[in-house]
Amino acid sequence: VGGPLQATYKLEQFHAHWGPTSDKGSEHTVDGKCYAGELHLVHWNCDKYKTFGEAAGHPDGLAVLGVFLDAGPTDHPELEKIVSLIPSITHKGQTVTVSTPIDPTKLLPENTHYWTYLGSLTTPPCTESVTWILFKEPIKISERQLKVFRSIKRISPEERCNADEENIVINFRPPLPLGNRELRECGQI
Repeated sequence: VGGPLQATYKLEQFHAHWGPTSDKGSEHTVDGKCYAGELHLVHWNCDKYKTFGEAAGHPDGLAVLGVFLDAGPTDHPELEKIVSLIPSITHKGQTVTVSTPIDPTKLLPENTHYWTYLGSLTTPPCTESVTWILFKEPIKISERQLKVFRSIKRISPEERCNADEENIVINFRPPLPLGNRELRECGQI
């Protein structure tokens, strides 16, 4: 609750988007600048709806915190808890148990100034059900960590053959025009 949110929203999941290089991979841009990637912390309105699925079908159903990933020389400690598990889940459909607690607040930038707008999911069905909260300040992620994300395979182990297995090096939707959406800012310029 707070800012553009008039209800309580519960964290459902978080995921990352990245690209083939460290200057392309974010689903949002700032004055035309792309980042190496973007982390999405997906929340749903648990005051008004009983499930995530129900909330996803309504304009006030979801809130996504978007965090830019900026490539640098140093590992991000909280992201490393995830990155260290990726070698165990190299292919589509594989799972691993997360035994070390992950603190989602440590995935946010220190400066919490943000932009907000009403928009859609960036993956199908691209439902217009999201209050986007996009932090102005990126978090740093190392080139090594990005390389590990890019090492995940696009196919399941059952689909493996002697052919070259394609890595997921691009898993972002290119930024779209803002259109008639109203972009609001919280913080100093």
